[in-house]
Amino acid sequence: MTFSLITGGAGFIGTNLARVLLERGFKVLVIDDLSLGRRDALPDVPDDGRLLFRQVDCADAEALGRAVMDAGIVVSEVWHLAANSDIPAGVEDPSVDLHRTFLTTFGVLKFMREFRVPSLRFASSSAIYGDHAGASLTETTGPWEPVSNYGAMKLASEAQIRAAVESWLQRADIFRFPNVVGIPATHGVILDFVRKLNRTPGVLDVLGDGAQCKPYIHVKDLVNAMLHITGQSGKYVVFNIGPADQGASVRLIAEAVRDHVSPDAEIRYGLGSKGWVGDVARVNYDISRLAATGWSSSRTSIEAVQQAVLDIAVQEARR
Repeated sequence: MTFSLITGGAGFIGTNLARVLLERGFKVLVIDDLSLGRRDALPDVPDDGRLLFRQVDCADAEALGRAVMDAGIVVSEVWHLAANSDIPAGVEDPSVDLHRTFLTTFGVLKFMREFRVPSLRFASSSAIYGDHAGASLTETTGPWEPVSNYGAMKLASEAQIRAAVESWLQRADIFRFPNVVGIPATHGVILDFVRKLNRTPGVLDVLGDGAQCKPYIHVKDLVNAMLHITGQSGKYVVFNIGPADQGASVRLIAEAVRDHVSPDAEIRYGLGSKGWVGDVARVNYDISRLAATGWSSSRTSIEAVQQAVLDIAVQEARR
């Protein structure tokens, strides 16, 4: 049996991807160490062998290989989504991103080479570019100077994948994500704000002055874009993914959460344009290359944020 393997598949994006792949007739093996992901977030499908789960740290290539062999399947492609998604945690302890963001990539590639898996779909990030002070970011914008350990390890992962394509890997799709919102939310500014207001309904403290502005894409649009990109020609394919707009500000997000969760709360902003070390205050994402293939997001950044606020508030109310 031939399967698509998703690392980090019990996480926020992975569970949404798994659901769509299953709907399209694929068989899916989910690999997750459950450090952030939740097994109960996986799609609720009949127990007919089309969806398998194994708890494995994919930085361990041997353990990953054993999981595949024990399942008795053949893997035709890997969607590598496993990574540390907590940028401040990686700043505090760089070994977090080394292990969860880079060594997972190294382990996946080692496994793929041994098992002759031909195609890799990789979740990269706008964080690889660094802080270009709001200048338009195309796929070839340089120099690449990431300001977070997360961005540095994503860039190192891209480089490792490019070298693999040169020597043995048949195909690699590189997806450079903006901020992704939706459910099941495990991290991110909307979830943080909702949880803060649930704890202290009278006040919402915000890191930075609220002027930070970045593109936001709904996870359903993101999955649609990734699947669209895998249909494009080329051996090493790199795309920025995002909506065709200038983004949404932290101030707008804070007000949207406040208005929905606790309308009488006071919003207290901090000082400075950055929320934390490694943050990039303004991101201007150029998606011309993706738009030229005929793809576009169904939601603007603001619409994606508004929908995510509603959904995440419901998610947290059910906890």
